[in-house]
Amino acid sequence: MPDRHPPGALAPERRPYTVLSCCLSLDGYLDDSSEQRLVLSSAADLDRVDSLRAECDAILVGAATVRSDDPRLLVRSPERIRQRQAEGRPDVPVKVTVTALAKLDPGSAFFNAGDGEKLVYCSSDTVESAREALAGRGTVVDGGHPVRMRGVVADLRRRGVRRLLVEGGATVLGQFLADDLADELQVAIAPFFVGDSHARRFLDDGRYPWTADRRARLAETRVLDDVVLLRYALSDRFGEAS
Repeated sequence: MPDRHPPGALAPERRPYTVLSCCLSLDGYLDDSSEQRLVLSSAADLDRVDSLRAECDAILVGAATVRSDDPRLLVRSPERIRQRQAEGRPDVPVKVTVTALAKLDPGSAFFNAGDGEKLVYCSSDTVESAREALAGRGTVVDGGHPVRMRGVVADLRRRGVRRLLVEGGATVLGQFLADDLADELQVAIAPFFVGDSHARRFLDDGRYPWTADRRARLAETRVLDDVVLLRYALSDRFGEAS
């Protein structure tokens, strides 16, 4: 794969090894537009995600995902937890979210499920209000104005995060891809259509580094019950620390 990066890209050694993971419908949707969460993954695919979580030092999701899905972001398998303990690592990875408006519920599962560290990267003008609202449930970090993912991942690296898992949502995944901050992309495809123009697609319009002239390398395909996993190498570091 050509060692080329867009202008202003962060050098790989200054950021964690980063894996993006998501599950899509056949027509490219992450969810539908109903209030009830749409389950796209199969049991085997959820186990894949649990394995990814167990391997990483931190899991990052956007604030919209925290509000809409109320994710726990924990390692579920007792065996994987025991393995983390044997390696001298905490039971659960650090939880990370990024927000511009700092509208987060301190009672959400993000802050209350598990005893691990929680980091909230806020826009500079909302840091104080976020600290007041969260009342010590997480560490609020000034992410600049506006918050830039390059700064977030550089700060995570300084905090000792060597492997980062990004689970969404669409805006966050798009920012990581547009800024060339990912080393691999794992996309699971569910065997049905959503067909809802009001629902959230995987990516918005944008200028992404992988084009007809710079193709991402398909490194693996795997059948997970009725879901198919596509694993793409997005950098020369693919497979590092896995």
